[in-house]
Amino acid sequence: MTEELAERRPIHTWLTDMDGVLVHEEDAIPGAADFIHALKESGLGYLLLTNNSIFTPRDLRARLLGSGIDVPEDRIWTSALATARFLAEQRPGGTAYVVGESGLITAMHDEGFVMTDREPDYVVLGETRTYSFEQITKAIRLIDAGARFIATNPDPSGPSRQGLMPATGSVAALISTATNRTPYFVGKPNPLMMRSALNKLEAHSETTVMVGDRMDTDIIAGLEAGLRTVLVSTGSTRPDRVADFPYRPTLVVDSVADLVTVVKERAE
Repeated sequence: MTEELAERRPIHTWLTDMDGVLVHEEDAIPGAADFIHALKESGLGYLLLTNNSIFTPRDLRARLLGSGIDVPEDRIWTSALATARFLAEQRPGGTAYVVGESGLITAMHDEGFVMTDREPDYVVLGETRTYSFEQITKAIRLIDAGARFIATNPDPSGPSRQGLMPATGSVAALISTATNRTPYFVGKPNPLMMRSALNKLEAHSETTVMVGDRMDTDIIAGLEAGLRTVLVSTGSTRPDRVADFPYRPTLVVDSVADLVTVVKERAE
């Protein structure tokens, strides 16, 4: 096992991003299925984290299974779930106008929120493949009237088979420009997302490793939450760009395939 990751501390829990780490769109990254299988066999705690708020954990499980990666539904934690949990703690039984899809709407309902466009406590912006001008205009007017502005994540763009697509961060910037109100982003790189995942697993930051493909979300979120971090080279941040950042991951590897042995060693 690599000395950089060991650091004289045991590893009891693994957190890992999805896109760019386990899959590219619908295609599994080589070694991803073996990595997840090793985690399941190890008995160690693990959770998949994603800023994608479009899908429910059940949807994501089905999509991963279609790629040959078998992850139980309760091992998937999304920015939609983290946002809904955060808001339920802030204002139990509150109201919200939601711009998003089933992943976010279901999470908000499950936490006891009422969806409304009549004087809501919050406007909650998530990701959708079909942002409408009408919805954005409604959000702007509600925020201007006093609703608090929450967004699931700050990602400005996301991948698709046709190329980049505008994501939550871009639409949030549009609304911010119109209202002069900045949203509170719950998802990565906010360490709140990491802490909510740790709480779900009843895990401790000192014995947890975060695996991700983006220095500006996954790695910095892990660092700020006190976790050791692993950057894989199969996603957004190329290894030759790591030096451009004022912080660094604990370890850089080619892919999650390089971590299978590490997981097995820690389980022994």
